[in-house]
Amino acid sequence: MPPVTLDDVRRNRNLLFWALHTLGWSAYLIAQFVGALIYDRPAGYIKSILILAASGFLLSALLRYAYRWLWGRPPSVVISSVLLAAWVTALVWRVIVNSATNHFIEDWLSKEPWYAIFMGALPAMYLLLCWSGLYFGIKYYETLQREREEVLKASALAQEAQVKMLRYQLNPHFLFNTLNAISTLILDGQGKVANQAIGRLSEFLRHTLDQDPMKKVTLRHELEALNLYLGIEQLRFGDRLRLEYDIDEAALPALVPSLILQPLVENSLKYAVAPREEGGRLRIIARLEGPQLKLAVADDGPGLPIGVNLGEGRGVGFRNTRERLAALYGDHQTLAVRFARPGLRLEITLPFERAVQP
Repeated sequence: MPPVTLDDVRRNRNLLFWALHTLGWSAYLIAQFVGALIYDRPAGYIKSILILAASGFLLSALLRYAYRWLWGRPPSVVISSVLLAAWVTALVWRVIVNSATNHFIEDWLSKEPWYAIFMGALPAMYLLLCWSGLYFGIKYYETLQREREEVLKASALAQEAQVKMLRYQLNPHFLFNTLNAISTLILDGQGKVANQAIGRLSEFLRHTLDQDPMKKVTLRHELEALNLYLGIEQLRFGDRLRLEYDIDEAALPALVPSLILQPLVENSLKYAVAPREEGGRLRIIARLEGPQLKLAVADDGPGLPIGVNLGEGRGVGFRNTRERLAALYGDHQTLAVRFARPGLRLEITLPFERAVQP
């Protein structure tokens, strides 16, 4: 049987209660015992201390079951019930302790009137009220912690669902554009090229669809997937598509969201290469700048008309990428559009995370 860890105790509420309960009453017993030694109490008094701690341990444990029933009741009911329960328990405790003390120490209570037990129960009641306060305080703290964990878990699940939705949204969007391009090749009588495009499309989908949308990949892996996609597009555009790579070797182990560059490349192909008879040039850039990874897709196309934003009706992929980055990195990322004269430069800035070597 594996040993019980502190984390096990924290998660198991019943185990946590008995651990704290035992620890508290053990400390009380030690304090009473040390006090008896300091004041040189008789041996019978030491025995009565054991009865005192043991009975307090058992009686306060019974209060736990009453307080469970009180949990969630109106504050007025809780306060009045706790006071009553602590008073009754203190009286019972006092009777037990007095009987034990009188048994172990002869004539210990012979000079006290019978009603003195009510006054003697006040210190016991105070102690039990302190125990009750700790019980409700810890229980309330645990409840807040559980609610906080549930909120964080729900938030994480919602974020994961959002990221998956955004990531999977790329597939039908990409497929629509690619199948449309293949259909065009077939209509133009380029059946052989269309067949090659279908084969490369199949390879690209096998390479990407098995990826967990929440799992990041290395930049090297991302570029491999991007090359498969660009291989399809090169069949479509031929010599009209000119590719350049400017990749920092030190950036290749960096972790990035899967298919984060593909929609930006697709956007440049759609607006900078496809509309022009002469085609265009596409440049893929990756750089490490201190603690940040900078990725860029630059083209030499016509750019944007004045006053037009790229995210406004100009591309599902661009908006999708912006939302994915915000969901994954919060404020620790940027997606910027810069005029390259000619063309546009789409830049992504992310925190640099290095893949762990197996």
